[in-house]
Amino acid sequence: MSAEHHDPSLPEVTLSELDGVRYLHLDSIWVQGAMRINKPRVLELEYIQRMMAWMLWRPAAELTQGHAVQLGLGAAAITRFCHQVLRMRTTAVELNPAVIAACRMRFRLGADDERLTVLNQDAGAWVRDPANAQTVDVLNVDLYDHEAAAPVLDDAGFYAACHRVLNHGGLMTVNLFGRDASFLASAERIAAAFGRDQVWSLRPTREGNTVVVAARGVVVPGREELIARADNIEKRYGPLGVPARKWLRMARPLPVPAN
Repeated sequence: MSAEHHDPSLPEVTLSELDGVRYLHLDSIWVQGAMRINKPRVLELEYIQRMMAWMLWRPAAELTQGHAVQLGLGAAAITRFCHQVLRMRTTAVELNPAVIAACRMRFRLGADDERLTVLNQDAGAWVRDPANAQTVDVLNVDLYDHEAAAPVLDDAGFYAACHRVLNHGGLMTVNLFGRDASFLASAERIAAAFGRDQVWSLRPTREGNTVVVAARGVVVPGREELIARADNIEKRYGPLGVPARKWLRMARPLPVPAN
């Protein structure tokens, strides 16, 4: 992360620590990721916890199967969880090499191995690459500018490409942060790509993050099965910051827009 190798078109990475938590920043005060230093596998930030809500939409027998991809590495919390806890095949796509270096050195992101691949690439190009079509079972999208003002990739073409990279039965979670109008516009673009009956949202966090879940060809089971899934997930992973019962209470179909 030395200055002589820094790309001036990309924000610089800075770190801070408070009360046992290490934070990642991109040339601003905004938090772009966090890790509790003595519990690195615990999902520290509430919106990152909710990015794992895709687990509710997967049958228990398939929960840890398949290929999980993160667009935007942040402090590598989701990547660590998918790779180290769920033990899934995991790929992270991150444009800024300084973020990758910080995660390797300060956020317990291990070296690439037979299940982990970290790519220094543009996420938009990655999802549009025909070679990646229908290769992903879980897609986590967390792409914000360094001021956390708006998603870097948020157009109809991008979400259509996200749909294409998913296998049948695949799931995407997206972090949407900002004004209500901005959220509604983004959610409508996701619904156009996935179909309104395949899109759900969770309640906003206190900080204003709203996580949207979108699926490719998922049949949602009845309430009893969903409760059983939530109980199973929380029993296995609850202590690591996975409150699945809470997610189930806050998940809602996307509202129909007013005429």
